[in-house]
Amino acid sequence: MTTKMTSGLLAPLFAVCTHIKAQHYWRQCRRQYTFQPIYRTSGTLLALELLTAVYHPSAPDKPLSPELYFAALSVRKRLQIIHEQLELLQRWQPLLILHGLMVSVNIDGIALEALQRQGALQRQIANMPYLRFELVEHAGMALNGPLHQIAGAERLWLDDFGSGLANFSAVSTWRYQYIKVARELFTLLKQTEDGIQLLATLVRMMNQHSEGVIVEGVETEQEWLLVQRSGALAAQGYYLSRPARFETLQTLPTLFSAPTV
Repeated sequence: MTTKMTSGLLAPLFAVCTHIKAQHYWRQCRRQYTFQPIYRTSGTLLALELLTAVYHPSAPDKPLSPELYFAALSVRKRLQIIHEQLELLQRWQPLLILHGLMVSVNIDGIALEALQRQGALQRQIANMPYLRFELVEHAGMALNGPLHQIAGAERLWLDDFGSGLANFSAVSTWRYQYIKVARELFTLLKQTEDGIQLLATLVRMMNQHSEGVIVEGVETEQEWLLVQRSGALAAQGYYLSRPARFETLQTLPTLFSAPTV
């Protein structure tokens, strides 16, 4: 009985210690930024997505989950990282504007809401007309207020449609500029003729609620051809380009050319 009571009393303490240890681990992690291009189905360059690679100094060659990393951070720290990302993009601003490119940055609903109260960041964003935010959560779950109250809501993209986070209710609650189909959903639908037909139907539906659909996870020529036939606006994936360092941005092809075997 005494042992059980002691274990019951210590359990919350162990949980707190585990949480503190995890927080310390994530705070030690480092970030590295890359980009991945998004090409229209016509082959012309549409946009870039800024990607965040996360690693711990003790294992720099072992990539960690960006989702778990950001979930472990405070909102204040997430906003500091957004500022860091904006500073990076502004260093490449002349080139981005020259080529008429958009750049998307991932953000969660809580950070997006907190961003509304950051005057300096809002002024910085106002001077970055190419900047877009990919909302990585179902807006109705992440935000306390409607999206029309969010400054710059017309710049929002809905990320990962079909992943379980973004669904039909998210599509119907706001007219996002673009909707991105999750790699998991595309991988599932491409396997059968019925799935391919369903993909085309979904694209038509999403086109009615946005300016276009971007399909993620395109890794082969066959998948690229499938996306071109689906009615989607653009695609993203390893077949088109792997993530690259920003130092290579000046040599990025503005017209996609199929890899030669």
